[in-house]
Amino acid sequence: MLEIVTVGALGALLTAVGNGASGEFGRQLHVSMGALVRRTLGRETALPATPEGWQALAGQLHPVLLRDAGAAGAWGAFMAGARPGAPVLRPGAGLPPATRYFTDRDAVLKRLTREASRAAAGRPRAALLYGPAGIGTSAVALAWGAREHGRYPDGQFYVDLREGDGDGRPTPAAVVQRLLLSMGVEPEHLPATEADRVQLYRTLTAGRRALIVVDHATTAAQVQHLVPATPEVFLLVVVTGPDLGLEAERIEVEPLRDRDAVELLRRVARPELVAEAKPELPGLLRQCAGNPLALKIAARQLLDRVRVAPDDAHGAVNGGDPVRAMARQVSRGLRPETARLCRLVALGNWPAVDARLAADAADVAEDAARAMLAEAAGAGLLEPLYDARYRFRPGVRGPLVEAAAAQDGIAGCSVAVARALDRLADRALAAARAALPGSWRTDLGQGRGPYVDEAAGLAALRADAGNLVQAIRLADEYGRTGTALRLARALWPYQLKAGNWDQVLPGLRIASRLAGRPGAGSPADSRMAGALHFQLGFCLGELRQWEEARRALDAAARSEQDAGHLLGQASCVEGLGLHLLYRWQYPEAYEQFAAAEEIYRLIGPNDAGSSSLRRALALIQRHQGRALRGMGQLDAAEAKLEQARHFFAGDDGEAYNRARTLTDLAEVRIDAGDRAGALAHILAAERLLTPEGATAHLAYLAGLREQCAAAA
Repeated sequence: MLEIVTVGALGALLTAVGNGASGEFGRQLHVSMGALVRRTLGRETALPATPEGWQALAGQLHPVLLRDAGAAGAWGAFMAGARPGAPVLRPGAGLPPATRYFTDRDAVLKRLTREASRAAAGRPRAALLYGPAGIGTSAVALAWGAREHGRYPDGQFYVDLREGDGDGRPTPAAVVQRLLLSMGVEPEHLPATEADRVQLYRTLTAGRRALIVVDHATTAAQVQHLVPATPEVFLLVVVTGPDLGLEAERIEVEPLRDRDAVELLRRVARPELVAEAKPELPGLLRQCAGNPLALKIAARQLLDRVRVAPDDAHGAVNGGDPVRAMARQVSRGLRPETARLCRLVALGNWPAVDARLAADAADVAEDAARAMLAEAAGAGLLEPLYDARYRFRPGVRGPLVEAAAAQDGIAGCSVAVARALDRLADRALAAARAALPGSWRTDLGQGRGPYVDEAAGLAALRADAGNLVQAIRLADEYGRTGTALRLARALWPYQLKAGNWDQVLPGLRIASRLAGRPGAGSPADSRMAGALHFQLGFCLGELRQWEEARRALDAAARSEQDAGHLLGQASCVEGLGLHLLYRWQYPEAYEQFAAAEEIYRLIGPNDAGSSSLRRALALIQRHQGRALRGMGQLDAAEAKLEQARHFFAGDDGEAYNRARTLTDLAEVRIDAGDRAGALAHILAAERLLTPEGATAHLAYLAGLREQCAAAA
């Protein structure tokens, strides 16, 4: 083993596991590695926070391995079975389809080709396309990518930053997360921090020939770390608005010339219809000002045999925005009820709009709302997404919001937003209750609604997650604090089961701030604050923002104590223990788990949480066993874990938690050098998990098998 456990290999392993994925078994491997570090060095070791820290730790460990064959063997076995995840670049779905009606842009396309094909000469290949809403920056990127498909055999990868964000702006960490997902990285293999995600991105693209398109970027910070370090990767950033100043070939997409604008009208609306509109054509061209989206909206009017009467008062000829001008004009041509629905829905800036949300905003029947959305999409105001959902086209929402203020008044707008928020919160809480039945964290008086099982409830939360985060922002803006808090509580099953920490974090920050305002005072308010601080702390911990996570969890425990809510207080103290466990602070973690157990045991038969007390105590015993293992107290750890296993094997137990506990016991046996005992626990866990299809857990158990084989 000595020739295998080199300092370089050790440093690579520590870095890969330590900075790896934050999923359940990424954390499990992380905790196991911390226990092995402590056993090797004979002392508690601080969790490194930087790549240099991991390398320094390797330097401390390696001399011990050179003189201790047993330690070297343990590390060799751990390395053989460790599965920190080694994602590979997969081509994936590629770019969305280019528009059929692409016209002109030869000069822009040539500049892109020149940047993609020039001698690298040590300069990254990157270009930035920019221009006003509707000018066709995205269309240029997609058309060029379709033409140059053969240039990039390792894949073309696309991220649209409009998706799922409403008023929010994706952080750089969230942007690289989306890109990694498009590259085929499984969610459980996503690193927790931005730096580690960027490192994985660079690893996946090293030596590759790939095109990366980031659409609708709003800041240079979102994309600056994506500038490629390898010469045959081309980053193409698309901006609706002015140049961002990114270090790239900056290319402005300018308006179409009149002859190309007429050609676009003919392609979309047929030549004979354009000929019939010849008297209005000069005014129409002035109003659209070479903007392809405005021209396409006008062409739809021609197709519908609607007389296009240019409104130069709002057109580009007088310094106006051509898309806004066409949106106003088209809105005037809609049925009054459809125009009203569009105005009221636009107020929310929802990432995705379906018939139910539109019906809530406008207070109409769902079937009627569905027909109105289809009408608005046919007129060019909305673009279809998936699952009968829509979003407003770029530049269209602004004039609709202005029209709502003018025609519906401040009171009418406020009522529409409040109605949409309240009904969305009711549905979300029902979905949350279905997704996590029996949990007090989702028990806010809502039934399961139409959701038949846990999977259906979680699917509903997943589909509406972007809208829920946007709804929290809106509720804050409109002074509807109670609604904001309920919406955030509904996110708990989604963040617990689906992850996507970056997506929910902005909403949780807002809700925690609102819940933590002084002067609330009542036990119910303190309970709500405790629950939301806990959700925030849990989320921050998953993203390894350790110090802020600790503060949030401390605040959660204090709020639950103020409320006299023993179940919540114990749960928060338990959460603090897990936070410390993942930071390799095993004695401190054990103290928190012991404190949590004491609080749990104060819960009386008539108190909240009494029905699930035995399960909570079993989980605490499991966590205590994990902490004791990290401290090297293997006999005590095994005793605690056996108590937990006994409960989970009983009539009230759960197969999955029994398998988790068996996995912990297997690791204790590996630490103790009992390969046969470890294999027996592994086999028992595999038998429980195979019918469940728990692939991540089964893969982890396979790694433990390899450790046993390597130690033989």
